[in-house]
Amino acid sequence: MSVTAAKGFTAAGIAAGIKQNGNPDLALVVNTGPRRAAAGVFTSNRVKAAPVVWSQQVLADGELTAVVLNSGGANACTGPRGFQDTHATAEKVAEVLSAKGTDVGAGEVAVASTGLIGLLLPMDKLLPGVEKAAAELSEHGGEKAAIAIKTTDTVHKTSVVTKEGWTVGGMAKGAGMLAPGLATMLVVLTTDADVDAEGLDSALRGATRVTFDRVDSDGCMSTNDTVLLLASGASGVTPAQDAFTEAVREVCDDLARQLIGDAEGASKDIRIEVINAATEDDAVEVGRSIARNNLLKCAIHGEDPNWGRVLSAIGTTQAAFEPDELNVAINGVWVCKNGSVGEDRELVDMRYREVTITADLAAGTESAVIWANDLTADYVHENSAYSS
Repeated sequence: MSVTAAKGFTAAGIAAGIKQNGNPDLALVVNTGPRRAAAGVFTSNRVKAAPVVWSQQVLADGELTAVVLNSGGANACTGPRGFQDTHATAEKVAEVLSAKGTDVGAGEVAVASTGLIGLLLPMDKLLPGVEKAAAELSEHGGEKAAIAIKTTDTVHKTSVVTKEGWTVGGMAKGAGMLAPGLATMLVVLTTDADVDAEGLDSALRGATRVTFDRVDSDGCMSTNDTVLLLASGASGVTPAQDAFTEAVREVCDDLARQLIGDAEGASKDIRIEVINAATEDDAVEVGRSIARNNLLKCAIHGEDPNWGRVLSAIGTTQAAFEPDELNVAINGVWVCKNGSVGEDRELVDMRYREVTITADLAAGTESAVIWANDLTADYVHENSAYSS
């Protein structure tokens, strides 16, 4: 049930007519309390969509009652009109929820959008869609909400972790423009744990740092990335902060893996583990460099264990290492030892979906994992065809 698995939440997903194909395109998630604490993380892109700017502002007090999300249009790079449309959307949500008996102001409503950049949203369809979604709010509406936020996603993405007396659930969308700084993703996480805004913020930032921020499909950063965590407190249970952070991390990690698994055109999921680095930052930098090497991504697609391209990617970084001490394994076979030829590359079996690359820097004790995918003709076709 994703975002409605936790007590104290309702959701809906409907077709408002924003997408020309008539598919679902508007989702609404409502926190019915008693607590309405919230936290969020957003794209680090300097070009931010209007909904991102709005949601960052309304989260300043650490409270949210509702989140409204649309697919079919990013409302990015749309000037003052785009921000006015975002405000009007939040106002409409507040109006319809207040009419249903929940006293809500626009400043308690986060807005998220996804789709093409540079197009104004059809407000004559979106605003009536808000009314329709509010009428369909349900404790069982989580899956429909997850379906409504898809763009090029082939499947909707949800996850739930239940602990002793409390739950964390979530939904995500994303299939392209996946790179650190989140990804081109919209994510809503909910919990019925009784946690304040400070605890939510700490858990969310700790979780995203090692999950969403370590997904790197194509090196492209979105203008709309939004990850929100809402707490209703409906379980009456206040878990230990470490336990709560771990539960949030589990849900984020599951959703991040689903994002990579659904990456546009991908035929391989690539787990890049950098070990024995001098610092964690070095490990992350090296992992990202490997993940963004298009020659290597093409080789992986062709099931070629081309370890030379791994070393080439490592060499472009500022990480501490000695070239003649580097080791690389592909699917457990150490094809490179001490910066030179290792085990027979013919031993590497690359027939299966998941490929593991291990890069040993022999410079310390720190490590990091980055997830990526191969580069395919289908990716090129999808992104050349996806235009206005």
